[in-house]
Amino acid sequence: MTEYALLVLPAANRVYADATPALTRAELGAVLGDAVGAAAETTFGGVSYVTFTADLAPDAIAKLSNLSSVYALFAREGELLRPVELTPLATYDDDLITIPKYAGKTNEHFTKLLLNVTVAASAFATAERKLHVFDPLCGRGTTLNQALMYGWDATGMDVDGKDFDAYAAFLKTWLRRKRLKHRADITPVRRERKTLGRRLDVTVSATPELHKAGVSQSLTVVNADTLLGRDVFRASAFDLIVADAPYGVQHGSRAAGQSSLSRSPLDLLRKAVPIWVELLRAGGAIGLSWNTHVAPRTDVAELFASSGLTVRDEPPYDGFRHWVDQSIDRDIVVAVKTR
Repeated sequence: MTEYALLVLPAANRVYADATPALTRAELGAVLGDAVGAAAETTFGGVSYVTFTADLAPDAIAKLSNLSSVYALFAREGELLRPVELTPLATYDDDLITIPKYAGKTNEHFTKLLLNVTVAASAFATAERKLHVFDPLCGRGTTLNQALMYGWDATGMDVDGKDFDAYAAFLKTWLRRKRLKHRADITPVRRERKTLGRRLDVTVSATPELHKAGVSQSLTVVNADTLLGRDVFRASAFDLIVADAPYGVQHGSRAAGQSSLSRSPLDLLRKAVPIWVELLRAGGAIGLSWNTHVAPRTDVAELFASSGLTVRDEPPYDGFRHWVDQSIDRDIVVAVKTR
């Protein structure tokens, strides 16, 4: 077994930086499973690293390369640290993720972590095909952009028209500035002669060579209530569902027939989760983050279980709770659709 030292990516957000070593240990366990020994926080030369023992094959190093917080990886040889070359998935320039700045934006490193642990729990962690990610509460598209970075297809849904307009404007501008071969159209969504909302459909090829070969990615965002998911998408359409639920602080949730915002995401989730489960392919997984101050973990886990999902509540999936501020204590629940 070789001892490795992982240098954590510096974070501009000090609070999230303080939580990162513990989150990294949990993410390591989820992504590598039994292939990695117990992780710890260790200091070398005054610098903090996350250390662990493992026999890392090339495929394991590839997974490590995509950890949300990895900055550099070293193999320890006596008193020396030997750099290990990382091979992260980066289909596009990272400013696709870093440029958008707005109030209430989820930390992009956390979004990447949530996506990583969700795919790790699914039956598609080693799939060689392109995956399809659905964010049913997509806001301004941080999860969708990360899925694109991985070379996957992405679909989102959100009821906020301003967020839809802002994301569509940003993405179309970014694609033009990068001179990527693409098509982007906004059309109405109609069912039974009723307009449900608007729809952004994008197809893009990462390189001119891929465009000539007819290889592209798709992105769709629907500006409509997530409870209309089955009116818009077919059953078993998605491999992964990843969502950051309303925190009840910066924003609330509104279930069907409810005129005012609720501080608890449970009001929305009770109606939405059964719909999301229908949209998820067998073997797929749902990853949800939320504020535990407005909904206890046991309530969220029971809601997922009652919808026919298998909740991953064992270590390391129970190790992602972390403090954000005095009103937000964030956690993750991951659950799998076994059939």
